[in-house]
Amino acid sequence: MAPHPHETRDDRPTPGQGHAPGSTHGHGHGHGHGHDTDIDWAEMAPHLEAQAELFTPLYERALSWLGKEVTEPGLIVDVGSGPGVVSCLFAETFSGARITAVDGSAPLLERAQQRADRLGYGDRFDTLAGELPDVLAELDYPADLLWAGRSLHHLGDQRAALAAFAECLAPGGTLAIMEGGLPARFLPRDLGFGRPGLEARLDALQEEWFARMRADLPGAVEEAEDWAALLSAAGLKHARARSFLLDLPAPASDRARAYIAASLSRLRDVFGDSLGADDRAMLDRLLDPRDEAGVHRRADVFVLAAHTVHTAVKPVP
Repeated sequence: MAPHPHETRDDRPTPGQGHAPGSTHGHGHGHGHGHDTDIDWAEMAPHLEAQAELFTPLYERALSWLGKEVTEPGLIVDVGSGPGVVSCLFAETFSGARITAVDGSAPLLERAQQRADRLGYGDRFDTLAGELPDVLAELDYPADLLWAGRSLHHLGDQRAALAAFAECLAPGGTLAIMEGGLPARFLPRDLGFGRPGLEARLDALQEEWFARMRADLPGAVEEAEDWAALLSAAGLKHARARSFLLDLPAPASDRARAYIAASLSRLRDVFGDSLGADDRAMLDRLLDPRDEAGVHRRADVFVLAAHTVHTAVKPVP
């Protein structure tokens, strides 16, 4: 089943903001949703890794900013870690910290541990598999930094999840969630064939998919996405937000082209029946490796995306 094309689960995408249609950040639930919104996270692992690796410059800037907010953390918990690309960036950035990667998918956590071992972080890297947010009660001690990178929106009751995250923080600890931003862009508005504005039309379909995905989650609760207010409701203080840009200009690298092709192919699979014949034909041309107008060959494809990080601090009694 095809997930949202730009899904990020930290290493997964999400419609409209990088979500993934037909698949989910199984961060907390493994499979689960319904209709066309099920996400097989283990099957998505290669795409999740490729995406997070491509987006590494964005994550590095976000982590550098967090490093000025959080000094010398002892324990960093990556909630909804996926295959651990970002977890390992935390290990690299915070050389004195212990990292715990938490996810609902055991196969993804196996990949995370293998990555940490391969990069030399295995001696201070742990994994914890289970249903989020409940599994966080199994942490050995409170976190100085708890990161949820585009995983919160895969939990039905986001307000309750934030309260559970806050409970896991040490006094003075920081909660950082990556939610929102801008949809990724790969293509010029006018491709020289077909009707201009293809990506804007795909955005609309992805937003509809995202609403269905949220509604299908167990215990789903509608919630206004006022993250500062939600962090405050969880008992946290000093809410801040900052957005980070990924700008990979044309001409795109082979790695970026492969990611673009995989993302558009996923969109074609998920939304093909909802698209008009002209838009399906445009995607077919874009995905044809033999077509000079396709993303494998044309010189004007790029990757441009923005993700927003929201932080708040647990008060010291």
